[in-house]
Amino acid sequence: MKKYFIQYQPFLLFLGKFFLAYLMLTVIYQFYLNTVGDSIDAITENVARLTENTANFFGVKITTIKDYMHYNIIYRGKVTARIIEGCNAISVIILFISFVIAFSGKLKQTLLFVLGGSLFIYILNIVRIVVLSVLMYYYPAQEHILHGVIFPLIIYGAVFILWVIWVNKFSKYATKTTK
Repeated sequence: MKKYFIQYQPFLLFLGKFFLAYLMLTVIYQFYLNTVGDSIDAITENVARLTENTANFFGVKITTIKDYMHYNIIYRGKVTARIIEGCNAISVIILFISFVIAFSGKLKQTLLFVLGGSLFIYILNIVRIVVLSVLMYYYPAQEHILHGVIFPLIIYGAVFILWVIWVNKFSKYATKTTK
């Protein structure tokens, strides 16, 4: 049995670091959510504000109106989407950070990549919400494919590309590959 632990040590270390980071970040986020109680958390409020500001900056007149536990997005007088806590991309960012930590490299590079990648995911998510809100006005019957397939594919695809860049360029494993 010891032979297998030694043989698969890099993989087991990766799994251990990934799940530990994921668990810790998820617990911290859940603690944060529990502190806000029955109201919309500040991160989701910020996503709603930035969605409206980003759309308006590009000439797309979108309004966000606070409802009980979400924001309604209004485009051309019609509610086309809602922003709930799950729309703030924090769960995707936690997944991203956990993977980077599991394949950690030098501390400074890791921190810079985590910060830059998280910011990129956050901004991409806001753009995703703007585009989705407009498309839902014109193609409401395609909600499942737009919200459930295409846009998750875009955001998770971007995260996957960031992971590939991290592993190949910056992680401690990148320097061990021959070129």
